[in-house]
Order: sequence, then C-alpha cells, then structure tokens
Amino acid sequence: MTIRLTGYAHGGGCACKIPPGELEDAVRGLAGQAHDRVLVGLDDGDDAAAVLVRDDLAVLSTADFFTPVVDDAYDWGRIAAANALSDIYAMGGTPVVAINLVGWPRETLPMELMTEVLRGGLAVAQQAGCPVIGGHSIDDPEPKYGMAVTGVADPKKLLRNDSAVPGLPLTLTKPIGVGLLNNRHKRTGEVSVEAVELMTRLNRGAAREAVEAGVRAATDVTGFGLLGHLHKMCRASGVGAVIDRGAVPVIGGAVEALRDGFVSGGTQRNLDWVRPHLRPGPGITEDDLLLLADAQTSGGLLIAGELSGYPVIGHTVPGSGVEVR
Repeated sequence: MTIRLTGYAHGGGCACKIPPGELEDAVRGLAGQAHDRVLVGLDDGDDAAAVLVRDDLAVLSTADFFTPVVDDAYDWGRIAAANALSDIYAMGGTPVVAINLVGWPRETLPMELMTEVLRGGLAVAQQAGCPVIGGHSIDDPEPKYGMAVTGVADPKKLLRNDSAVPGLPLTLTKPIGVGLLNNRHKRTGEVSVEAVELMTRLNRGAAREAVEAGVRAATDVTGFGLLGHLHKMCRASGVGAVIDRGAVPVIGGAVEALRDGFVSGGTQRNLDWVRPHLRPGPGITEDDLLLLADAQTSGGLLIAGELSGYPVIGHTVPGSGVEVR
C-alpha cells in the first residue's frame, strides 16, 4: 500500500516561498558576504554561491526545501531532491555531496512516511551521482524536506544570472505550468503523471550542453516563475528581454487548470512583483501573464544562448524590462 501525505500537499510550486520583494528587502544590506574569494554571493540573487578554491576550481553551495507539493511521499522526496540539485546545474556545476534537511510532525505522521520521502530523495541523488551523507532533522508541525548541496565548477565557465548581453536567444529547457497542476492536485486530488515526471527530471544534461557551448548566463525557473527569474537575470545583467508567448512550452493540462482557476497565491504575488517591469503587447491577456508567472517547482533552465533540441522563447535586448509579445 502506498503511504500518502494527503492533507499536507501544498501545490502551487514552492508555495512556502517568501514573496520575492519581501525576501529582497529582508536581505538587502546584510554584511559578511564580501570576500576576495567569493565569485558569486548575495548581490544578484543567483542560484548558488560560488567560492574560488583554486584558479581552476570553484566550490558551489546551495540549500532548498519546501512543504509537500504532491501527496505521494516518495515522489515528493524525488521532486525536492531534483529541485535542490538544480541550483548546482544552473551554475554550470556538478553536485558532489548533499545532506538532507527535514522537518517532521512525528506525532501526526508516521516515521515510515519520512523514510519514503528520504528514499525518494536518495534515488534522485544516486541518479545524479551525488552521495547523500546525513543531514539534520527537527520536530515540526508541518512536513518539510529538501537538501543542502555542494558542487564544483570551473570558475572560468560559471553560468551566472548577471552575464547576459543584448542579442542572445533565450532558451527554456522544460515546459512551464506545473504550479497550476500542483495547485489543482492540492484542491481536487487529481494527479498529473507528466508533472511528476517533469519535476523529477534532472537539469544535468542541459547544463552540460550549455557549458560545452560556451554559454555564460543562465538560471533555473522555480518559485518566482518564468517572468520573475527572467526579470532577475535582466536586472542583474543590465539588459532587457522580449518573450514570444506562443513559443513558451506549456505542460499538458496547465491551460485548462488556469481556465478553471487553479492559480496559487504565490503565482499572483510573482506577477504583482514583476508587473512594473513588464510591457505586454497587443493580445497578451492577464491569463497569459499569470501562466508566465506560474510558480514552478524543479523547473527547467533559462539560458541566454541556443541549445540543440530546446525551444527558443525570446531574446535579450538593450535596455531594461521584459516585453511579452
């Protein structure tokens, strides 16, 4: 019998994420991140920190965890692990070690259920070739799971969110819309097998191809949605962008979930945050913008460059802001 997390799945992407504007206000001006060996720190809100160890070696560090996005404990573990590992891939790195981060309501949910979550996380980490060597757990009223991951990269080949220049194609390596399907799952119990497959798929292959192609700017699309993460890249790089709404790949069922009103609060906050920097073209509807702002979990890479086999969804331009056509 499959053990489930019914009643705890939150849906809507990383629904527990602090809204982007509030988060930036909270960390603005914090001291301690400056050091001559820090290649990437807090300044531009990149996917992971990068510290120079040798001229040919940078160490990457990241952590990510969240409440359940699906009812199946094993799948939640797989999704959370893929999501945490993605931050290393988004920097052009290779994960080398991970530790588990767990909050568990031990008086409410059986420990056997936590074992299933950890088993799912371990399965994806093994697929990535990344050993999991322990972790930390607390008694928590609400279940939470994720990983802190350490990776390595060539410091001369880092993928960063502040390295885009005008005139580059924008490539997206996974369809968007899983937040809408997760929110529908939360409210109706309807499971999207395609969404689970997408969220557990590693970004390893796309990251390797990007590094080999000489790409310098990338990020992954997660809780702030495609528009939010694109805005952060544009702002950090000092460029603008044009997005072709019709070229953006969308997972099956997401448009119908949007039509039926399964929009999470996180998605609406994403759109509210980025709206002052948007220029919607003729024919672009509010629903189009909500879809592009949909809060993703373990989404694809957004790459300032062209990769074989992945759709180009727009391009970078001089200036600032994001135009949606």
